[in-house]
Amino acid sequence: MDEIALHGVRAYGRHGANPGEREQRQLIEVDLTAELDLQAAQRSDELAETMDYDALHDRIVRIVSTTSYALLERLGSDLLDAAFADERVARATVTLSKPQILNGATPSVRLTRDRIHRNRQ
Repeated sequence: MDEIALHGVRAYGRHGANPGEREQRQLIEVDLTAELDLQAAQRSDELAETMDYDALHDRIVRIVSTTSYALLERLGSDLLDAAFADERVARATVTLSKPQILNGATPSVRLTRDRIHRNRQ
């Protein structure tokens, strides 16, 4: 399976379980990998035959900046939904990090779903 990946997407949002974390925006870093068949794009050289990573980037930034959740796991679920909006995506992985909250340590959450598993939930 082929992959399209976006690494190091940075956006500010109000996410966190601890008191005060959602009072002001904090940096969230996102890496997202989508697995899909890219053979048609290889043959045609047409954007319509692949996932538009510019549009995906915009969706990631919008979701991070306009939602507010206690858990990165919940935010990650929304980001996976954005990847699966493209019917060609068979599997997706998202990693979310909060690099500025633990005095040098960076907590992160990584979620992987495939289309079959996602549809059963």
